[in-house]
Amino acid sequence: MANQADSVLRSCDIAGGAYGISRPRQPLVFANVMKKREFLAGAAALGASLPGFAKAPATSGSPATTPLVTISGAIGRHNRGAVDPALDQLFHKQLVKFDAAYALDFGMLTRLPAQTIRPTLEYDARAHTLRGPRLSDVLVQAGVPANPQTQVLLRAIDGYIVATTLAQLREYRFLLATHLDDKPLALGGLGPLWAVYDPAAIPMLAGKPLREQFALCPWGIYHIQINAVS
Repeated sequence: MANQADSVLRSCDIAGGAYGISRPRQPLVFANVMKKREFLAGAAALGASLPGFAKAPATSGSPATTPLVTISGAIGRHNRGAVDPALDQLFHKQLVKFDAAYALDFGMLTRLPAQTIRPTLEYDARAHTLRGPRLSDVLVQAGVPANPQTQVLLRAIDGYIVATTLAQLREYRFLLATHLDDKPLALGGLGPLWAVYDPAAIPMLAGKPLREQFALCPWGIYHIQINAVS
């Protein structure tokens, strides 16, 4: 994700009609982030600007280990209940609300067909191998509508938000990366999950400065909100 010069989270237009809320340049401390009215108001406004959630009755098996990503909204499968405002503190602080959702653990993700890309990353200007399932394949597991205009909101643990569509996820061939250079992505680094693509394979991004090529790629992604369109 592109570094920003200021510490105020702000919405901004990004390539292809997607948009995001920028993260500050300096490392964030959750205690400070959650106190910022700018962040809370921005996240609430972003969620309110998208259509309401659809309901679906189908359920699926629960993760065997700790869930890494939770998908909510207009989905056809559920394996967990509503947000608990007392114990689901990250959801609660970032104003994420749902009555039911679909959660996936590391095993569920690594059982999906894996793809590999080798982009040059903005952080060290070196090529690295990233591996993981297609993000669109992950969404299929939750019963996400196939409509290309289905709205997808990607949320990272530090509050970075990207709003895009299913069509753009497919066009950019997003991965939900689980591994960097054959090692699991770490919490505290770029993981444990990173929604990422190879900018060199995307004509409208390939010519941009390196620091701008990954603006749609939230690392530390933990929640995906789906909104159906009529």
